[in-house]
Amino acid sequence: MKVVITGGAGFIGANLGRELLRRPGVDSVVAFDNLTTGFRNNLEGTGIELVEATILDPAALDEACDGADAIVHLAALPSVPRSVIDPIASHHSNATGTLEVLQAARRAGGTHVVVASSSSVYGANRELPKRESMRTAPISPYAVSKQATEAYTIAFGHTYGLPTLAFRFFNVYGPLQAAGHAYAAVVPAFVDAALRGVPLSVHGDGEQTRDFTYVGTVARVLADAVTNQVADLDPVNLAFGTRTSLNGLIDELSLVLGASPTVEHVEPRAGDVRDSQADNSRLLSLFPDVKPVSLRDGLRATVDWFRTLPDYQR
Repeated sequence: MKVVITGGAGFIGANLGRELLRRPGVDSVVAFDNLTTGFRNNLEGTGIELVEATILDPAALDEACDGADAIVHLAALPSVPRSVIDPIASHHSNATGTLEVLQAARRAGGTHVVVASSSSVYGANRELPKRESMRTAPISPYAVSKQATEAYTIAFGHTYGLPTLAFRFFNVYGPLQAAGHAYAAVVPAFVDAALRGVPLSVHGDGEQTRDFTYVGTVARVLADAVTNQVADLDPVNLAFGTRTSLNGLIDELSLVLGASPTVEHVEPRAGDVRDSQADNSRLLSLFPDVKPVSLRDGLRATVDWFRTLPDYQR
């Protein structure tokens, strides 16, 4: 089985590639990545083939997807704040890029496509937990682009009979997730600051909540979807119904580190949703055997990985 992962050198893609190569019957994994937010060293020693190209290049996609049994489409320009600054770039990468991937899947003969949407599509809809049948109300350009991602994917399933599955990712974290840049996600940003002994920057009061999901769990679900050729014409939340405030996240991180980091509160960010929590009923109906990693265990694995990096070794 050959699997192409767009965004395969990113932190979710590289974790997924490792998981896939552990599965019987998967003998080839191709990471298709332009290395804008992914890293070549995420793939070193894994046996994953890197194709350095953009998803906006149809010819490169066709060559990479030739003979593929499945495509996992993770490539995107992430970050709500980044999209607020440059909404056009987010649209091109996330909406138009998805359309190019789906067209490539059609040209390859109807390849199974699994795509990453986002919980950000729920946006201003404050009802909790978030159910897939809810009205979506995106409040950032990033969220709009991810809604386009899943809408195009589902439309291709209806219109062309393409076997597809769209997952709504919530707050995925874990090893290989980069810190030290302006658009770093909250978990690596907090771990990075704590290990360097500088204050953790919390936007707003810290009582905003998120459904944190460990990357190893996400990779296992995605690999199950690929190897079992799971397809569905409705989106699926990929999270487990937990609800942790950023202040609670800091408490958990303090327990893992054995020390309480210093915290500084800064202005709230435009486009951020206040609360997020998944209803996981549809996920468990499709993947009844999935067992999530707890937040504390996931944070411990994340901190352990950070400590293997030269910048954090003492």
